[in-house]
Amino acid sequence: MNVLKKSILAITVATSLVAATAVVAQPASSEKHAVYATELRQSIFKLLGSNMGPLGAMAKGKVPVDAKTVEKHATRINQLSLMIADYTRTDTSKFDVKTEALGKIWQDPEHFSKDIDKLTLASANLMTAAKSNDESAIKKAIGGVGKTCGGCHDHFKKD
Repeated sequence: MNVLKKSILAITVATSLVAATAVVAQPASSEKHAVYATELRQSIFKLLGSNMGPLGAMAKGKVPVDAKTVEKHATRINQLSLMIADYTRTDTSKFDVKTEALGKIWQDPEHFSKDIDKLTLASANLMTAAKSNDESAIKKAIGGVGKTCGGCHDHFKKD
């Protein structure tokens, strides 16, 4: 299968999976439940950050662009993006937990779900760009992923 067909297939699969990311909040049943849910949620975002770090370094020219490394991190980000809705489902806003998440995640789940979808699509686009081995396209696609992260932070994360 050629690169274009694989790319179209990857985007089609990502697009079909995006529809399943709706966040349907369920309140935490206790403080212990809220703390555990927060830890799990933070784990997903730490993993996202650890995969964005090397990509950001490449986009800024701090390290050489390596298409295989980009593809690996883009794939991980894509997979993690598909988990965000599951790990943000528990509304912890009624409890005093150590978090940077804003209650808007659960107050405006439609907006939050759309932001998750944007990350899924942007990371699929980065996977495609990585396969092209075109440094300019890769850097542009890294910027697209970074933009989705920043947009979500602007709305749903404390400063």
